[in-house]
Amino acid sequence: MKENLGLKELIAIAIGSMIGGGIFSVIGVANNISGHATPFVFVMGGIIAAFAGYNYAKLALAYEEDGASYTYLKSAFPKYPQIAGFVGWSVIIGYIGTLALYAYTFGAYSAAALNCENNYLIRTALALGILSIFLYINLRGIKAAGESEDLLVYFKIVIMFLMGIAGMFFIKKSHFTPLFDKGYTNVFLSGAIVFVAYEGFQLVTNSVKESANPKKDIKKSIFISIAIVTAIYIILAITVLGILTPKQIQESKEYAVAEALKPIFGQYGFVLASLAAMFATSSAINGTMFGASRMMADIAKDRVFPQVFVEPTLMDKKLG
Repeated sequence: MKENLGLKELIAIAIGSMIGGGIFSVIGVANNISGHATPFVFVMGGIIAAFAGYNYAKLALAYEEDGASYTYLKSAFPKYPQIAGFVGWSVIIGYIGTLALYAYTFGAYSAAALNCENNYLIRTALALGILSIFLYINLRGIKAAGESEDLLVYFKIVIMFLMGIAGMFFIKKSHFTPLFDKGYTNVFLSGAIVFVAYEGFQLVTNSVKESANPKKDIKKSIFISIAIVTAIYIILAITVLGILTPKQIQESKEYAVAEALKPIFGQYGFVLASLAAMFATSSAINGTMFGASRMMADIAKDRVFPQVFVEPTLMDKKLG
């Protein structure tokens, strides 16, 4: 194929898939379990993600296929293709659920920005609309999907870093004492739960064939994306915990980041956080849709999935 993904596109796909709607709701869950030590939870999550990312990168370069876990299991258990088939179907169903979650979160935040958060029809229409937009973009081809992901992700990174750094000037040190108020073991328990906010870097391994230089860029993109995401998560966790009380965090639920910005930016803080959430979920939808489609195509080649998923897009046909 004439269109390829460079390092910045691979990083964008990984970051876009990791920072979806998760961080906007998982902070409250983590704080409820680990208390003042919540920032350490995200440090641990980043370390675990780095180890997992190393293994994903090694496997991706060893097999050089876009099927990811399906391909690895097919090679590990050649006599039992049902194992790989079951996992392949399970992962794709999981991607569908993930897309639904991202679309729902986008609909909720965008409806709230329009003062229509209680209107189910508007929320649903916005969710379906954003899915349709990125379906069209992905059908346009690799270049369209990669360029749109670049724009969404790097703009999102700037907004989220600015939100977190601005909040650092308003934190109250008393909100972090005693540091391990809910014990040490709860930090590990919380870390296992918030790891879902790091899932997404593995979608890079669904783009091995589309990478311009996979041997150089796959591993590098995974580690760079995990480092950037971990830094953003830690800064946002410190900001939210340093400004809001535990009760306020639990009451605000997925809007905790927005509530933390109100003392800084007033009502504009909610708009800013809503904008960040909309960009976050949009890029997550795009990255997940792109990676999932590549995996589905590889599974379909083995006739485990319907053959229609092997068909190239209209743009692919034009490129020959």
